[in-house]
Amino acid sequence: MEVQKEIDILKQKLAELKSELEVSLKSDELIEVRERLADPKVWSNQTEATRLGKAETRLARIVEPLVRLQDDLAIVQEFLDVGNGEDVESEVLRIKEELDRLSELNRYKGQYDDHEVLLTVRSGAGGQDAEDWANILLRMYMRWAEKNKLGLKVIDESRGDDGGLKSATLSLNGENLYGKLKGEDGVHRLVRISPFNSGGTRETSFAMVEVMPEIGEPDGVDIDVSDLRVDVFRSGGNGGQSVNTTDSAVRITHLPTGIVVSNQNERSQLQNKEVAMKILRSKLVALMLAQHKERLSEIMGPNEKAAWGNQIRNYVMHPYKMVKDVRTEKQTSNIDGVLDGEIELLW
Repeated sequence: MEVQKEIDILKQKLAELKSELEVSLKSDELIEVRERLADPKVWSNQTEATRLGKAETRLARIVEPLVRLQDDLAIVQEFLDVGNGEDVESEVLRIKEELDRLSELNRYKGQYDDHEVLLTVRSGAGGQDAEDWANILLRMYMRWAEKNKLGLKVIDESRGDDGGLKSATLSLNGENLYGKLKGEDGVHRLVRISPFNSGGTRETSFAMVEVMPEIGEPDGVDIDVSDLRVDVFRSGGNGGQSVNTTDSAVRITHLPTGIVVSNQNERSQLQNKEVAMKILRSKLVALMLAQHKERLSEIMGPNEKAAWGNQIRNYVMHPYKMVKDVRTEKQTSNIDGVLDGEIELLW
């Protein structure tokens, strides 16, 4: 009887989760996407084929595990009905654990929560200390990506004269990444004894983290080309195999908002422009979300949350060790763990 009660609870939870995640609708979408992918003609348009492939992965990630759990529950019920209750308890426990894990999907229902991410770290007020702090934050996010076995690529990087970081943009690929990382967006404040100050004084540094849903497809956001100014320039750096030294670096300015993006890491002007446009689309979508606007024409330039001092998180290394998120009020004294990539401690 207890096993039957547990099965009934699981059935109810599964039905509720399927309804909340609109699994029936997504199942129909998945069938349609797979039918289109089965058409050989679609592969003549690589952009469309890639878009459909990503859609299939996203939909299947939600639909298939829940459908499989429903089948598993039906089999367990059959075993119980014929008097094999003692043989299904371990399977009921497994289903319960899997359902609890899949319930996490319900946290990521925002419009772009299932998108991959472009994450930019930019040094702010604090001079050399701020550039060093930005470098520490960049390493923190790269360590988090490595620990979670995510796809990771540095697509743009600008170093200071002393080896610190002025800015860098990462492309991160994985499951529900924007939903997981969007809370990292904002100003991060560090208090510590400066390693660059011979007087051993306590210094405060700021760095800006921008988390943007990656919008790779041109139709992901409607941009009027007349609103763009495209400049071509010679890339910086000291040259070498991986540094572009021709006049093929690209800077794009979105005139209505004043947003400027650039890229110089690729081999050709066309590739640099494609990457810069991806970053621009992602920035514009992130700005629309931040300003609660539905149309590109409604948004203004970067809003007040990009102002230095309006920090979302404080990292204190002296006179005590503490990291505290000012929005969630979550905190931990394990600052070394956080800076080594354990950012979930503050979620």
